[in-house]
Amino acid sequence: MAENMKTLGEFIVEKQLDFPDASGSLSQLLGAIRLAAKVVNREINKAGLVDIIGSAGQENVQGEQQQKLDIYANDKFKAAMEARGEVCGVASEEEDDFVAFNNTQSKNGKYIVLMDPLDGSSNIDVNVSVGTIFSIYKRVSPVGSEVTEADFLQPGRKQIAAGYVIYGSSTMLVYSTGNGVHGFTLDPSIGVFCLSHQDMKIPTDGKIYSINEGNYIKFPEGVKRYIKFCQQEAPEQGRPYTSRYIGSLVSDFHRNLLKGGIFIYPTTASAPKGKLRLLYECNPMAFLMEQAGGKASDGFSSILDIKPSELHQRTSFFVGSTNMVNTAEAMMADFSGPDAETNL
Repeated sequence: MAENMKTLGEFIVEKQLDFPDASGSLSQLLGAIRLAAKVVNREINKAGLVDIIGSAGQENVQGEQQQKLDIYANDKFKAAMEARGEVCGVASEEEDDFVAFNNTQSKNGKYIVLMDPLDGSSNIDVNVSVGTIFSIYKRVSPVGSEVTEADFLQPGRKQIAAGYVIYGSSTMLVYSTGNGVHGFTLDPSIGVFCLSHQDMKIPTDGKIYSINEGNYIKFPEGVKRYIKFCQQEAPEQGRPYTSRYIGSLVSDFHRNLLKGGIFIYPTTASAPKGKLRLLYECNPMAFLMEQAGGKASDGFSSILDIKPSELHQRTSFFVGSTNMVNTAEAMMADFSGPDAETNL
């Protein structure tokens, strides 16, 4: 690592100067996430050597089998949030309800955090990249009181920061506080995240589409038409596109962010409301994508404008290069609604 490489801690402090009213509490919160990410990364790298992979033998609130590392990551990130005292409560994909931190210091915290502690955890057994997704809001309840559900049910536009950690061939932390998207790679020799990708921007067009085509028969007609569009021979338009699907949202998102592309997880006949979680997955990724110059949608309108009604709300998700999402939205509009049959 180059000697003049800027660390995550240095970068956070430097950017804090861009906000004259900043108190440093958000910087401390990001520092807590950084610490928990390093702890989880260490454990992931032990997979196969210690008894940390495989099912924990219980289900989360969504009825999905929890992996041992899901629980481990959830516990570590919760502990890191509570220890700093800047966070009054967290909501997690792995928790039935939100968790209020009731010590005096935490009740005075200004922030709440929503998180997917370990996205794609079932892939660890086969050594595929996984990740952590986080979303940060200012509380709406009075400082000093106990956190309420209303603090967590805020539209994505209200986020003040969001990001993810990808645990792969290298470990990266990518985040935004509303002033661009920045990526930091962990140097394992010194245990420090160093700035490697400043002001990340997704290309307006891309050549990759990411979707689980095994569910094709269950997709809405607009999604089927978009897949056929991606597969059509049109060299002058850069098609056919390349199909790439990892099955870990963080991994697919990260690749498309760097190279250009679209990720789609639509509604299906068996999941009519969609499968991905609005608060823990879609909102933070949508925030990052818009900051990187891309677009995020439920197929018809912006993800960030959805008013949540429940903690574990699901939605369809179209995210990536702006022109690709626009095309997918147009096809969804053409093949939806009462007149759709006339277009088939």
